[in-house]
Amino acid sequence: MRHTLRKKPRAPSLRRYGKAGPRHSRHQRIAEEKSAYKAGQGLSVAHQLLLFKSSSNGSKNGSAFKDPAFGENKILPVHRWVPWIAGFSASFVDSVCAAYLRSSNGRGRRLVLDPFAGVGTTLLQAVLNGHDAIGFEINPYPALAATAKLQTLKINLEQFDAWIDEAKRSGKAWRSAPPKGVIAPNLKTRIPFLSPRVERQVLHALGFFASIPDERIATLFRIALGSVIVSVSNYTYEPSLGSRPGAGKPLVEDADVLDVLLHKLHQMRADIAWLRERTKETVTVGTGRVINANFLTTNGEVEPASVDLMVTSPPYMNNYHYVRNTRPQLYWLSFISSPEQQRELETGNFGKFWQTVRDGQDLALGFHHRHLEEILKQLRETRKSAGAYGGPGWANYVVAYFNDCHQFLAVLKRVLRRKGVGVIVIGNSIIQGMEIKVEQILGDMAAQQGFELEGIPCIRDKRVGASITQSSVRRGLRNRATLYESAVIIRKP
Repeated sequence: MRHTLRKKPRAPSLRRYGKAGPRHSRHQRIAEEKSAYKAGQGLSVAHQLLLFKSSSNGSKNGSAFKDPAFGENKILPVHRWVPWIAGFSASFVDSVCAAYLRSSNGRGRRLVLDPFAGVGTTLLQAVLNGHDAIGFEINPYPALAATAKLQTLKINLEQFDAWIDEAKRSGKAWRSAPPKGVIAPNLKTRIPFLSPRVERQVLHALGFFASIPDERIATLFRIALGSVIVSVSNYTYEPSLGSRPGAGKPLVEDADVLDVLLHKLHQMRADIAWLRERTKETVTVGTGRVINANFLTTNGEVEPASVDLMVTSPPYMNNYHYVRNTRPQLYWLSFISSPEQQRELETGNFGKFWQTVRDGQDLALGFHHRHLEEILKQLRETRKSAGAYGGPGWANYVVAYFNDCHQFLAVLKRVLRRKGVGVIVIGNSIIQGMEIKVEQILGDMAAQQGFELEGIPCIRDKRVGASITQSSVRRGLRNRATLYESAVIIRKP
């Protein structure tokens, strides 16, 4: 049985860790806690349901949703561990759980699913709300980050402290010759990813991680390095991964890797202690797990008709290249070691990438949708002379994306319980100057597959996307449409 909080959660006390703690005021911390952990509390069931049923796409009523913007997570304990370009806020997940999982109907814990788990926002919040959670993530780096977050309450803090202290001692020698047996990965970049002085320290750090016998603690160290490695490199996120000189920034000739790493580890340690205190004797915590696999090809990992609520945000149809943008972590943390393994991840990614489908034969939709078919016909005629770089190549990308959407809905229908709900946060797209209302097509597809479409509220009428809408490659004719986000809400009859 789920228990509600009997007292306000306390902000993490970081005095012991000095500058490692967050640098914002008490009032800011209180605001964060209210935003993240009080969403949906005290509302009537009817009011909660109205949050998700009252508006259709484009309606101003959609503002009743909690802001889905992932930016909030950058300052929230545990969620802030790993920077991530996509997803939604912890408070958004809380409000969805409050609306659809408030009553247990005598069944005890509910099961929450996120088929595109990313770094685990849905999973962690579902668990903290007393539910069980399961997530799928094809990219091993965010999958490991999500797993680490779910294991926070199982960390032995005394051992974690001991290994942090050991890192301080051994780190004094990290500027010496690289340790034997630890070599830099085969990561191909236009300029060296790490300068020699920085690379030497990172190799020592990896050798140190290998000496930690406790797998959970070793994982925390690896996640800490993954979250900061780009900051000490010659590359930067703007928001896609690119060289620092390309962004008008100087190369990083040297950096104190140990200091940067310790700062992150102290932050993680403080968050774990805070979360443990928050859940102590006040909350029934659920269990969660992450499966590093493609949800579209799931085979038995989730029992049929077992999921009560699905909350997810699939990759948008904007060609943001998740694999390429996590190459530093994938190679340096030894998830992959060759371009062939990288391509395997790219071709298995949901929606594919334009680069992987543009040159092939014209792809065909695996289902009928008159409006989408008309869009594709027009798209294939746009900038036809440019071949794969014009409309024909982008049409293949759109077809691949929606074919994966169709398969996703089919698998979801199999694992959802009767009356189970799915909340899909998705954005519209502008490709070759043509606006594609992804949320409306997705809603039509769900109805075709037998779901009840409860609504498509617009939850954010503006989102960042200038790098997509203004790109000369993708623009075609100039389009004045704006980018927004909606929630497609479906229910299994």
